[in-house]
Amino acid sequence: MTTALTNLLDLDPAQLVAYCGELGEKPFRAKQLQRWIHQYGVADFAEMTDLAKSLREKLATRAHVTAPAIISDHTSTDGTRKWLVDVGNGNAVETVFIPEETRGTLCISTQAGCAVNCRFCSTGKQGFNRNLSVGEIIGQLWMAEFELRKTKGVEPGPKGERQITNVVMMGMGEPLLNFEPTVTALKLMLDDNAYGLSRRRVTLSTSGVVPMIDRLSQECPVALAVSLHASNDALRDGLIPLNRKYPLYELMAACKRYLEFAPRDFVTFEYCMLDGVNDSDAHARELVALVQGGGDGKAAVPCKFNLIPFNPFPESGLKRSHNPRIKAFAQILMDAGIVTTIRKTRGDDIDAACGQLAGEVKDRTRVQERMQKMTEYQQKFGKDFGRIVEISE
Repeated sequence: MTTALTNLLDLDPAQLVAYCGELGEKPFRAKQLQRWIHQYGVADFAEMTDLAKSLREKLATRAHVTAPAIISDHTSTDGTRKWLVDVGNGNAVETVFIPEETRGTLCISTQAGCAVNCRFCSTGKQGFNRNLSVGEIIGQLWMAEFELRKTKGVEPGPKGERQITNVVMMGMGEPLLNFEPTVTALKLMLDDNAYGLSRRRVTLSTSGVVPMIDRLSQECPVALAVSLHASNDALRDGLIPLNRKYPLYELMAACKRYLEFAPRDFVTFEYCMLDGVNDSDAHARELVALVQGGGDGKAAVPCKFNLIPFNPFPESGLKRSHNPRIKAFAQILMDAGIVTTIRKTRGDDIDAACGQLAGEVKDRTRVQERMQKMTEYQQKFGKDFGRIVEISE
């Protein structure tokens, strides 16, 4: 019987110590291995020169370091870079790097497809296929960091200038519905012998899986972003079906609980601006009441808002709010003392902008049919579309 090789990208720091113990090696060998893999980007054990030859020989027959293979690599006119990577069985996910003057942010996927089916997100149109493994999640960071270093001629190792300073779990999938692999990957991002990122520079974005928000606060609290996109339950039920299970009052309460453990003293609320759906002055005032009363008439939720211009795709039946409307909406939030930013659209010429990541997954959820129904409802009800509680499935 052949023993399956272990992909060392699947192991967090504690697991790698345990694995070395199984090989009869001391814990410090795990730290050496981590540095070779995650700081130098080395996948060939023969090149890990400070490891004992006997250990290198053991690893060569029992382990490997394998990230998802790159299918395509595109760079936008604004410098945004998108990789399509193979996760097997005809599926692929997308990883996006967004360069800025003072930082480089990597947007990572955690699932092939997504089961949440937000109405404005192109990933959801193709349904959910499977969760990604730890190696497939952290492998995106491993691949991107060293691809960027090669492009810029930066030397490997901890002394080489790090290209990725921030990571956001905002790619394909709902991270909290793939909890254990996501948290294991987070622990690697934070470990000083791997990527050494600050908790403040790693952000997990969720559509609002309340029990898992609480669990994350206990196991690996990082910066939290919540895909809000609506100011009341009726509207959010139609845009984010998960809201029917975890309504806004429960979500706001979970956010307040999370902040007791979070590295930042606020939650970021993401809000996709949809023309005639969620962008009125009344919606903005309702949002102020929601977060300043915590959704239950009690303490406010310390927060900032990130308003996201919708990136249209044909199947959505939705349109981007006009810029003056977005600015007026933002002004109402700011006048109420809420820090508010309008996200600059990046990478939309290579379909790498927010909400455009679609990858290659099978349509398992009749999304085309539901999108057509949503378009018909919007045409029929116009601005009252946001009041529809449920679109029949």
